[in-house]
Amino acid sequence: MDGDRLPVGRRVAYWRGRRKLSQQVFADRLGKSKSWVDKVERGVRSLDKLSTLQNIAAVLRIDTAVLLGRDIRPAGVPERTEGVERIRAALSTYEIPLGRPAGSRPVLPAVQMARQVAHAWTTFQHARYTRVVDLLPELLADVERVHDTDPVAGRAPLVEAYRITASLMVKLGAPDLAWLAVDRAMIAATGDRVVVAAAAVQLGQVLRASGQVRVAKSAMLAAAYRIAPPVIEFGLPPELSLCGTLLLQAALAAARHGDDAAVAELLDEAAALAARVGDGHDHHRTGFGPTAVELARVAAAVELGDGGAAVAWHEKATTRDGWRWLPAEHRAAHLIDAARAYLQTDDPISAGRALMEADHVAPAEIRHRPAGRDVLAQVARDPATPTTLIHLAATLGVG
Repeated sequence: MDGDRLPVGRRVAYWRGRRKLSQQVFADRLGKSKSWVDKVERGVRSLDKLSTLQNIAAVLRIDTAVLLGRDIRPAGVPERTEGVERIRAALSTYEIPLGRPAGSRPVLPAVQMARQVAHAWTTFQHARYTRVVDLLPELLADVERVHDTDPVAGRAPLVEAYRITASLMVKLGAPDLAWLAVDRAMIAATGDRVVVAAAAVQLGQVLRASGQVRVAKSAMLAAAYRIAPPVIEFGLPPELSLCGTLLLQAALAAARHGDDAAVAELLDEAAALAARVGDGHDHHRTGFGPTAVELARVAAAVELGDGGAAVAWHEKATTRDGWRWLPAEHRAAHLIDAARAYLQTDDPISAGRALMEADHVAPAEIRHRPAGRDVLAQVARDPATPTTLIHLAATLGVG
């Protein structure tokens, strides 16, 4: 049977036949009528509830994903676990301090190494997380050797590689490895206030993901005001972008802590900087600008439990030209926040639409990111959820 091409109803009929069950016996075991089963198998009636799909799969003694014509394993889970372990192994080698041989791989010039790190960043921003997992083990080994050979020119590529690693580990739900990567980034960056500020962006992400919100706010403010120009009006866009992004991180930490006043003040401060930077830039891989600030307002409102405000900011932000200029990873991550906002306002249909758009923009945000899968599971429980999302939830094994 070519399961990928057959409709779900035909697959139900196929597996019912394989199990030697009549329509009546099958219907009895499901607690449905024979007519219901017949309509499902002929495609007259659609299967649009995750619970129904799971019940049918249980009666047929198959995985729900097989019923949907997909790989039997929940998509993304084994790959994500294996990927995290490869990164763990790469961070555990300590080749340089232990004096281990580097093998036959040559030490690359720092300029060439910087290009490879930039490629990894671009791959991450396109939300191709499995590809980044493949790139990072060798990239980390190479960039550490370059830094050992040329500490000055090799510092920035080393810090950037650790920043990518920390961001990816936060995405994949591995906070312990994110901590390790960002700690190395901060230590390697010490002595260069710009590089420290760039690494501090990921420090904020890791601290928030680990629940250290008070520490996160304090650290982000210290880093932001250290990189802030003496006179804002004369500040250059790269340093304004770092300062503004760190203020956004501080605001999100304050939101997690429930400090409404601090959230408003920090977001407004960041907005003033964003107005000077403008949209369409990506200084230090921050994507900072007016649109990024509005997306942060959505995330902060969700954390504060104000779904109505979050939805209003979301619907305003996504009409801006700057929305289209943001990396796919940033947009898809925001759409997951938007889905959470819609759920807070008891609008599962709009939440489902936001998730469908996120899956279109960057499928890995839902398929490989635990936070995305959690929101999908919540949406999939609603009877009005689109069939496409029901099938996706079943394939991913969430619900």
